[in-house]
Amino acid sequence: MPLPRRALISITSANAKLFQGTEITGLFITEALHPFNVLKAAGFEVDFASETGTYTADWLSQQPDFLNGEDLATWNDVNSDFRKKLDNMPKASDVDASNYGVFYASAGHAALIDYPTAKNLQKIAATIWANGGVVSSVCHGPAIFADLIDPTTNEPLIKGKKITGFTTEAEHTMKIMDELRSWKAELVEELAVRMGATYERGAGIWDDFHVVDGRLITGQNPQSAASTAKAVVETFDKP
Repeated sequence: MPLPRRALISITSANAKLFQGTEITGLFITEALHPFNVLKAAGFEVDFASETGTYTADWLSQQPDFLNGEDLATWNDVNSDFRKKLDNMPKASDVDASNYGVFYASAGHAALIDYPTAKNLQKIAATIWANGGVVSSVCHGPAIFADLIDPTTNEPLIKGKKITGFTTEAEHTMKIMDELRSWKAELVEELAVRMGATYERGAGIWDDFHVVDGRLITGQNPQSAASTAKAVVETFDKP
């Protein structure tokens, strides 16, 4: 049975204060929009889901350095396909994982809060993986792999595999480590060590960098969201 040419992009439903309590973190918009565009262009049907069916837009992700041009126009158009699907997405518990061949965990710092315990999103990812599909994440998206067990081996899904994600160096550079620690959040590099994965990164904290390890594909930061999705398509389409 061929896998469905359909992708589920997971969305963080958490939000929290960041940057000395002045701004809000939630979904990093382009980390959902860029894979949405890449996957749609490759002929995938693309859906969104969060653990609660809700989301908050991340403040930083709406700044001109990160959201501009066509991306900004799409975001501002509440009737765009992207916004309609995002604003009306289901809860993860209402999603049938067997309908999907790809799981892509978008993020934002808020993902560190809800992804580690998002049991329904994790169940979808585990099912897609067990069915032979592609599982992927970007930036803080690997938080979804916290205690995520591969049903075919009963081992952590990322154990013995190479992954990337947002660097601890970048958290320090952004001067938000104290706030992240106050959430009791496990950073991507720490999670990789605990789950037995090998963490890799690009030279620069904002370099476009992704890692392909078989059907597991991970990107480092917002700049890597599109290239990660392109690697997902290439992997899915391999004979």
